[in-house]
Amino acid sequence: MVSDTNSLQLHLLFFFLLLSLSPFATAQQPYVGTSTTDCSVVDNSTSVLGYTCNGLNKTCLTYVIFRSTPPFSTVSSISSLFSVDPSLVSSLNNNASTTSSFPSDQQIIVPVTCSCSGNNNYSQSNLTYTIQPNDSYFRIANNTLQGLSTCQALERQNNVSSTSLFPGMRIVVPIRCACPTAKQVDEDGVNYLVSYTVVFGDTVEIISQRFGVETNKTLVANQMSFEDFGVFPFTTILVPLQNPPSNLNSLAPPPPPPPPSPPPPLSPDGGKSKRTWVYVLAGVLGGALVLTVIGAAILCVVKKKSKKEEERANLDSFTAKKPPISDQESEFDPLDGLSGMVVDTLKVYKFHELQSATSDFTSSSSIGGSGYIGKINGDGAMIKKIEGNASEEINLLSKLNHFNIIRLSGFCFHEGDWYLVYEHASNGSLSDWIHAKSFLSLAQRLQVALDVATGLNYLHDFADPPYVHRDLTSGNIFLDSEFRAKIGNLGLARSTEKGGDYVLTKHVQGTRGYLAPEYLEHGLVSTKLDVYAFGVVFLEIVTGKEASELKKEIDEGVAMEEILIRGSFLPEGLVSFVVKLVIDCLKKDHLNRPSMDEIVLSLSKILTASKSWESSY
Repeated sequence: MVSDTNSLQLHLLFFFLLLSLSPFATAQQPYVGTSTTDCSVVDNSTSVLGYTCNGLNKTCLTYVIFRSTPPFSTVSSISSLFSVDPSLVSSLNNNASTTSSFPSDQQIIVPVTCSCSGNNNYSQSNLTYTIQPNDSYFRIANNTLQGLSTCQALERQNNVSSTSLFPGMRIVVPIRCACPTAKQVDEDGVNYLVSYTVVFGDTVEIISQRFGVETNKTLVANQMSFEDFGVFPFTTILVPLQNPPSNLNSLAPPPPPPPPSPPPPLSPDGGKSKRTWVYVLAGVLGGALVLTVIGAAILCVVKKKSKKEEERANLDSFTAKKPPISDQESEFDPLDGLSGMVVDTLKVYKFHELQSATSDFTSSSSIGGSGYIGKINGDGAMIKKIEGNASEEINLLSKLNHFNIIRLSGFCFHEGDWYLVYEHASNGSLSDWIHAKSFLSLAQRLQVALDVATGLNYLHDFADPPYVHRDLTSGNIFLDSEFRAKIGNLGLARSTEKGGDYVLTKHVQGTRGYLAPEYLEHGLVSTKLDVYAFGVVFLEIVTGKEASELKKEIDEGVAMEEILIRGSFLPEGLVSFVVKLVIDCLKKDHLNRPSMDEIVLSLSKILTASKSWESSY
């Protein structure tokens, strides 16, 4: 009997051990992070292909948060997009009428059925979508569906490349969703995992507050920690809830707690001694409360002052070129021009760190002009010295997060000059490779062009607000160790309103040979200014010639076909496609130039065709 008992205990122990190691015991799904910016990344360690099937149930009711935007701004249109009953969407959103329009960017709760079926190991809710003109998987995932799907999941689901899509084609769109695990249900009482789409300005804490959830529970649900909690626009984060979301707690932080109830009235027969005791107690408590408030106020002032002093100490030297004349004059503080988010998210370097990284800015570390390369904590870095105010460029770069745009990691202010520290693109500028070297293959050159177009498309359509680069040149494009392109030097970038055609400026800046005629003649700034510059850069990429030489040939009336045929990089079969794209980009009338989204689509097809051509030889 004892032996049987021990055997039973061992079997039970083995069973619980297996259960603890099984995916059903896992209470988390990995946050996708920035992987969605590169559609070639299919490693699902960051859930780009979808959340894994580790839920207690294979099918569950859950919710996604979608933001109203034309043409999906009514109950009817949003319900049609997600293939759900309009009455359900209406009831979840203040019983909105099926025809009335929601305000722009209002968060709409949409119920979906999330499931794992067949051989698919990913949780998803499928909807059917009709391809529109200029659509790509990237555009569908990030623009139409605001990050509720990914380009990687779309391509895997439909087994068709993005370049093969055509208007009218019907595809299946896997919506990102997940069902709670057994651990979440049993230990935390979680019944729903809401797929929330992150926007600019969101943090895990802010999102959790909107839903009335503890921040640490949201972090755990997404395999995040307090040390690594950054979230990015056009991605989803799972919010664990016990009850279905309501319009109140999904749109605003929870209301403050109600004030404490007043003390009950004294009994009329309590006597004078009781009233005296109450008065004394009230006086003592009141005095203690006043002292507590005063102490807290003093503590806040001291903390605020020490924090300010710490920020200034981290910036190493905040002395302007012209020091204050008297103690009464305010000291120059470069932090004044930066948003709070910038100071919190970027590293503030000390000047001696940059001196050490660049061997005191010697010529051996110079990459021309005011640029330097060096190593900080073993990692490569590019450092750019800027005279004058760089706060606008820092504020801009801190908002951008895209694989094809150089990332700003930090900054330093020293003796009136700014030093911006960027990620290191180890292969230097594109101009060095296409003009002085000839090692780039045709496929590499076209991939570089596609990378540049994708980065500009992000600036024009997905940044908030949208931006125009205004100084796109082959010298402002950098190549990483894999020869993937990253756009840099955004010092002249200017914001534009979404949907706006143009703005005017009296200060024409940029590099001759790349500037569009409407900008040179009238100071007109629009996204089509970058399209024109891209046409010039693309010509440089496929011909190996410099912009000045190309401009001279074009001014002399040399046909575009002849310019391209003279180049040694394009096969004859691709010339006509490249000619059309370049001519469209360089059209004098900016309104007739294509959008960067259209250019991305065209380049994807050209790149695919070039790979087929190269494989046949």
